[in-house]
Amino acid sequence: MTFILGLTGGIGSGKSAASTWFEAQGITVVDADIVAREIVEKGQPALQQIHAAFGDWVLLDNAELNRRALREHIFKDPNARKVLESITHPAIRQSIIQQLQAATSPYVILVSPLLFETNQHELTDHSLLIDATEELQIQRASQRDGQSIEQIQKIIQAQMPRQKKRSLANDIVLNDGHLDHLYSHLKPLHNAYLQRSKQKKAVD
Repeated sequence: MTFILGLTGGIGSGKSAASTWFEAQGITVVDADIVAREIVEKGQPALQQIHAAFGDWVLLDNAELNRRALREHIFKDPNARKVLESITHPAIRQSIIQQLQAATSPYVILVSPLLFETNQHELTDHSLLIDATEELQIQRASQRDGQSIEQIQKIIQAQMPRQKKRSLANDIVLNDGHLDHLYSHLKPLHNAYLQRSKQKKAVD
């Protein structure tokens, strides 16, 4: 079995920049956010279950998921969120496992902003947190996404507190400089993960 690294970080932390760097080194990346979108695409069983649970309003005229309407609905109704998660989380987990097992790179990375919140870290051997101060998170996310500071703060507050993530992660990279600064920290970690992968395969 291949060594699996869980990569996480809050909004604007630089998690995506880190995963792109690892991909450039030839490492397969499974992105939980992409998987979450794939499992609710037209014709997928999870979308059919969502339709059955919530009704016709959850679909657009072309039979695709009305993401905005559903997002607004679950934001107002915690019980609706629980129903949705009971449908999507098992489907996401199953797809992630399949993709991790299919990877052929020296090791494989699961990128997930909710690695610890959704217990996806249980699927990994080791975890890496890309960390940043809240001020930097807000600055980067507002420049990148054009969202208001208030919206970004709400997203940060909805995620696991920074210190809690730091206490759970095996490795932490503080991304408080330029990209070259981030990459200089990732390179030795990449070499360490290659070694860990060799050791795991030798044991297996």
